[in-house]
Amino acid sequence: MPFPFRIPPLLSVGVSLSALAAVLPSPVVQAQQGEADVRVLLAEGPVLSLAAVERTLVLRPEGPSAAGIELSPGSPLELRLVQGRLQARGREGTTALPAAASIWLDLKPAQTAADGGVFRLQERRYRGRLQLRLIDGRIQAINHIGVEHYLPSVVASEMPARWPQAALRAQAVAARTYALRQRKPAAAFDLTATVSSQVYKGVEAETDSTRQAVASTRGQVLMYGDQLANTVFHSSSGGRTENSGDLWSQQLPYLVSVPDYDQNSPVHQWEQPLAPDLLRKAFGEIGGVQRIDIVASTATGRVRQARVIGPAGTLVVTGPQLRSRLGLRSTQVRFEVLEPRPAAGLPPLTPPPVVPEPLVDSATGMPMASGQRGGTAPGASGRWTPRTGSRPTAQPLIVAIGRGYGHGVGMSQWGALALAERGEDHERILSHYFRGTQLRRYPTP
Repeated sequence: MPFPFRIPPLLSVGVSLSALAAVLPSPVVQAQQGEADVRVLLAEGPVLSLAAVERTLVLRPEGPSAAGIELSPGSPLELRLVQGRLQARGREGTTALPAAASIWLDLKPAQTAADGGVFRLQERRYRGRLQLRLIDGRIQAINHIGVEHYLPSVVASEMPARWPQAALRAQAVAARTYALRQRKPAAAFDLTATVSSQVYKGVEAETDSTRQAVASTRGQVLMYGDQLANTVFHSSSGGRTENSGDLWSQQLPYLVSVPDYDQNSPVHQWEQPLAPDLLRKAFGEIGGVQRIDIVASTATGRVRQARVIGPAGTLVVTGPQLRSRLGLRSTQVRFEVLEPRPAAGLPPLTPPPVVPEPLVDSATGMPMASGQRGGTAPGASGRWTPRTGSRPTAQPLIVAIGRGYGHGVGMSQWGALALAERGEDHERILSHYFRGTQLRRYPTP
């Protein structure tokens, strides 16, 4: 996950809608010469908000002679799918576009793109072009953008922009390689804008330092043989990265366990109390959790399989399933049970209240301000509460004790920071975490 940032409010300038009879050119990729194009799913749902930024745009169905809607700069629209057709509603009324599988948002002919972004979707500005796909009652908003224009936002969303250039450059190369490796011409899009791919928050996320990191590594990718490497990354490994084959289905020769340098990470080591109400919600099918036993681990201590014992039964889960259910920072974890014993005639012993931990960014593990998006506070859902009854008893309090943040495979971002602070360049950082790869320039399309 990225660092959050302040999002300016949606512009509220007046709307001007007019049907265009002129024939517009068919959609083409608008990447710079020598710049590959990527397609990023920005959002999807039955209703989306859209506005032009600094230049007049045209929203039109795909086709050589389709009429469209002209959007003046700063003019917000509400897009809604109604009976298979896209309706665009502004202050001057509602216009329905002809039925089409795809609708494109393009610059009006004879204009050039503005440096500050071309369009605003759901309160964020983006460069490039926008494709709207109408499918299964949803509108999919897909950004077509040159990879070099995409990356400054990704680097800033995935790593603090104040970190040294060597670390930012390593992140830029890893993100570029990952994005290009994910291109799937037969699919509707290549990447999402979330942690399921890599986080992309548009123009507002960019900084001078991340633009510099991307420009100074322009076209550089990591190759293993003649293939783009799978340059996955995570926040902090807890001392040693993981073999890809110990967590995933395939062991790649360059994704092997290596020493990490993440000792200064705020999540290098951590403890997370698991309140009884959280455990009951996470494992409702067995009535909550009394104990968690680790059945199998990797060589670095990450959970492969665990047995969860509850009042109503036992459940065996994988490490990733356990992490997902409990909101753990990583699967490099063990569990301790604190079970107070009440004395005769006295109320049960109650451990200290669980103090909610600060929100933590899931990519870097850095604390975040209260109320910001992108972080979680696992285990802070309530205080430990004893059971009630004729004789006071107490539910066990389970504490997760772990190391690192993320899956642990590939480049550790906190480790990259430490290496950069030691004076290593981005090539050395990348070669440490992706063994046997080579830094090359990606062939132009």
